[in-house]
Amino acid sequence: MARGVYIHIPFCHQICNYCDFNKVFFKNQPVDEYIEALGREMAMTVAKTPEAFTNIETIFLGGGTPTALSAQQIEKLLQLITKHIPMSSVKEFSSEANPDELTIEKLQALYNGGVNRLSMGVQSFDQSLLTKIGRTHSNEHVYETIQNAKNVGFENISIDLMYGLPGQTMEQWQDTLEKALALKLPHYSAYSLIVEPKTIFYIQYAKGKLVLPTEDLEASMYGVLMDKMEAHGLQQYEISNFAHEGYTSTHNKIYWDNDEYAGFGAGAHGYLNGIRYSNVAPIKKYIEIVMEEKLPLLHEHEVTVEEKLEEQMFLGLRKTAGVTHEEFEMKFNQSMEDLYKETISRLLEEQLIEFDTKGIRLTRKGRFIGNEVFQRFLVGE
Repeated sequence: MARGVYIHIPFCHQICNYCDFNKVFFKNQPVDEYIEALGREMAMTVAKTPEAFTNIETIFLGGGTPTALSAQQIEKLLQLITKHIPMSSVKEFSSEANPDELTIEKLQALYNGGVNRLSMGVQSFDQSLLTKIGRTHSNEHVYETIQNAKNVGFENISIDLMYGLPGQTMEQWQDTLEKALALKLPHYSAYSLIVEPKTIFYIQYAKGKLVLPTEDLEASMYGVLMDKMEAHGLQQYEISNFAHEGYTSTHNKIYWDNDEYAGFGAGAHGYLNGIRYSNVAPIKKYIEIVMEEKLPLLHEHEVTVEEKLEEQMFLGLRKTAGVTHEEFEMKFNQSMEDLYKETISRLLEEQLIEFDTKGIRLTRKGRFIGNEVFQRFLVGE
């Protein structure tokens, strides 16, 4: 049974140098036809497995950039979502947003259409770094948009930040954190740059033209991030996410809890009825298939018990609360201790995890090398 719905909007007015998501420039794209196709895909999927949609808690509009759409297109999209997705249990309805695209008309369309959480891609408050990573907004856009969002009625506002950016200094990172925290928002996400294949940064890196901070500097930036968030009363509830009480992201928690969710749109991924699936990515192909009244599936994979165990550990350990004995035994009818005795013992010796009567979680030291800890729970590692 799905707990959440992810809807992919693959359009952008500007392609960021680090982004590897399925996206295209907005201009000359069949945007209205795409929105229509999304409605059809939702209708077909819910009709096929209505029992999977009886308790949807969250909806998330991601991209690309959902706010690349016009106010009228946003309105149409939200009408189709609320028409086809059962909304009675939905508590959190989020949309990603770019600060320089969120006009008051778009904010109003989102708010009136049921969206109650905004996740804005700010990344940095340093203009030279923003230019370097391909962002087009200014700090003034951020301040103005947040104020406009509050005026419209939004309370649950989050911003994304990035560290480990090309040429970024500790001083620039501390300045960004201070400016971000001065906004007194209820939620912040902060991610280190990962140079992904098929991105502009990857091409530059391969040519030796991308100078990144050292691993030690990046680790120090992460340490400063945790310290500053804690000092401002924000709880770290996941490796990259910080919130005041009552403002944790319910949608992202679905992924970390390894629970099921539906994914709609070109290139979207989902996890329904024990099957992980992905949709075809090319937009025109996606529209064509859906308009023929077929689901636009590219790949389906039935998740094995072994894979579910691995996913439970490496996703669940991202949460500060970790993986509890109760949830693990309820899902798998066996204990973590029996299954991972040697791994747990070694990680305890290295002080990378805590293990007690409640469950298993990363220590502060473990959070710095989370990926290395997660790999220990993969079969064959």
